Amino acid sequence: MHALILGIVEGLTEFIPVSSTGHMILVSHAMGFDQPGALKDAVDAFEVVIQAGAWLACVLYYAPLLLQRLRGLTSADPVEKQLSTRLFFAMAVAFVPIAVIGKLFGKAIKAQLFHPIPVASALIVGGILMIGAEGWARRRSEGKGLADLQLPQAVTVGFAQCAALIPGTSRSMATILGGLAAGLEMRAAADFSFLVALPVLGAATAYELIKERHILLQQIGLLPMTVGLIASFVVGLAAIAGFMQLLTKFGLRPWGVYRIVLGLAVVALSLRG
Repeated sequence: MHALILGIVEGLTEFIPVSSTGHMILVSHAMGFDQPGALKDAVDAFEVVIQAGAWLACVLYYAPLLLQRLRGLTSADPVEKQLSTRLFFAMAVAFVPIAVIGKLFGKAIKAQLFHPIPVASALIVGGILMIGAEGWARRRSEGKGLADLQLPQAVTVGFAQCAALIPGTSRSMATILGGLAAGLEMRAAADFSFLVALPVLGAATAYELIKERHILLQQIGLLPMTVGLIASFVVGLAAIAGFMQLLTKFGLRPWGVYRIVLGLAVVALSLRG
């Protein structure tokens, strides 16, 4: 049951800008899995590994575009080949900053900030930024589409993504806001945010699985891991599709309000002990 709940939370929050890491920290805290020890270490690793389900959901959702761009790499049409090369190069460029900075500072961040109050603070600040960005995006002239993505936009999104190392920030929020700041339209910023998630989540999941495979099998077990992965995949696929529809209709403001309300609730509960 714990694995099922964590899998649902992971799938539901990985691709919407409310911070999956922040929600997982809060849910694990509520379940009592935040006490130092082997079980906590295993649960921490489990929360990373079940991202594989959400990763697979993202691959499936964007499979038509990815297959088209893969075929375009060997296309005789120079325009199609350029579009494909540009997209995959942009994904690789946006991946580099978080890979480097995460490797250098990941352990220190995890030791100091993976607690409810830092998560709540990041949720509130991020919510305010999202509401402000929504208003700014509506007032500006039309942004660029995904086909117009250039190296400067990829670099901007890549460095913006590094903010997601702070729990409660949200990788998708950071990359969407980075895309908007770089001149992309809202839908293109969201699409590129999710596409950049593929190398990021894939690398993080594979690294954690290899590094922590023994403690995962000893403390968690194969069946709970399978349950968590399936739940993450099914809920993640529905969450991506639902978020894209809601984003087109309502923009970022509802998610910003949710973040602020949740952050204030966590602060209030923490102060009450």
